[in-house]
Amino acid sequence: MRTASGTESADALHRLATRKAMARLIPLMCAIYFMSFLDRTNVALAKAQLAIDVGINAAAYGLGAGIFFIGYALLEVPSNLAAHRFGPRRWIARIAVSWGILSTLMMFVQGPWSFYVLRVLLGIAEAGLFPALMYMVTLWFAPRDRPVAVGWIYTAPALALVIGSPLGGALMQLTGLAGLHGWQWMFMIEGLPSIVVGVLLYFKLPDRPGEARWLSPGQAAALEARAVVDAQGHPELTSADWIGALKRPSTVLIGLIYFLNQVAFVGLYFFAPAMIHQMNVQSPFIVGLLSASVGIGFLFGVLVLPRIHRRLSNDCAWLAWLTAGAIAGACAYMSAASPPARILCLTVTAFFGGGVLPSYWSIAMKRLQGIQAAAGLAFINTLGLLGGFAGPYMFGLAETASGRSDAGFTVILAASVAGLALVPLLARAMRRESGTLSAAVPATGTNR
Repeated sequence: MRTASGTESADALHRLATRKAMARLIPLMCAIYFMSFLDRTNVALAKAQLAIDVGINAAAYGLGAGIFFIGYALLEVPSNLAAHRFGPRRWIARIAVSWGILSTLMMFVQGPWSFYVLRVLLGIAEAGLFPALMYMVTLWFAPRDRPVAVGWIYTAPALALVIGSPLGGALMQLTGLAGLHGWQWMFMIEGLPSIVVGVLLYFKLPDRPGEARWLSPGQAAALEARAVVDAQGHPELTSADWIGALKRPSTVLIGLIYFLNQVAFVGLYFFAPAMIHQMNVQSPFIVGLLSASVGIGFLFGVLVLPRIHRRLSNDCAWLAWLTAGAIAGACAYMSAASPPARILCLTVTAFFGGGVLPSYWSIAMKRLQGIQAAAGLAFINTLGLLGGFAGPYMFGLAETASGRSDAGFTVILAASVAGLALVPLLARAMRRESGTLSAAVPATGTNR
């Protein structure tokens, strides 16, 4: 029987190991996710010039922006199963190098069809990156630490929007240098560093705590022992039947809610520059600077909201409140008249729409371990990627029909209301699954 002092000593060892793991791993994970998001979204700043230079109109742009997620989604589950088999380090490095090459090749777009092809290939190359990062979180961090770890990882795309929008706007002004358009310079300068980061990760990112030279054996054992225990205190699932993770009602419902979130949020950050441009802002740099308001709201959301979630026990009530916040932000934008008020509403909507993302993954990770985590998390992300395709396409259709980019806020409102309606169903599914698991454990004594 473990004594109180022994428990305190074990807890202290685990806390120290967790701090070291976050200090060593999170910057590397953020670096690769930052580059992927920068290379994925910089096309938003090129929207107006692509229309002028190569004839890509709003509907074609919306299709091209969203079609990235089709290629991504098709290979998401197989890619993450490969990450489980070969190790996240090798697989993440492979992803980074291949998408860095393709992102750089975006500078050679000649029209709608070459735009579509390169966007599809870019999505295929990047498939599995984010769920591989989430899978690594399940290997390294205990359930109570995962919301914070995921929140830190999500600072990367938020910073990509904050920094990348002004940076991309500045690069867009290099038009004429060496005979290239500004958007060509942007794709090249932002694509090449991804290759460098991918090579760096291959040498610096350990797969599991036991492989980390900067951890003592005791610290590595403490991390691994608590990382493989789920929220109910049961050991890691070892069943080879990973398909079971995809059949769970809670997995499907989290995926559907995430799908609706991505319809709204991906559409928002892809079309925010166009919305600001329609506020009579002409300078590409100023458009990029003001577009960073979405990234600022996103950044504050992922820094603040996971720390609140960590202290709460009712996951579904938390999701409901955050989704309601996104609805309120959308309604406020649609009723606001002045540009400053609308930019503030963009920030508020991104705070709730982006800040909720770590909570989705934290809730899913409580119920998925081992290879089931690799498959289940990839499946949830696949549904989100389909939302990432649908969102920009629906925003593009709304702009084409109305003549205004901010018509996309009707899409945000509809998707958020639908997501809120699914939260009670998720709560019911989670209660049923918890009851089934609790009933099964006394009878068997172990998980299968």
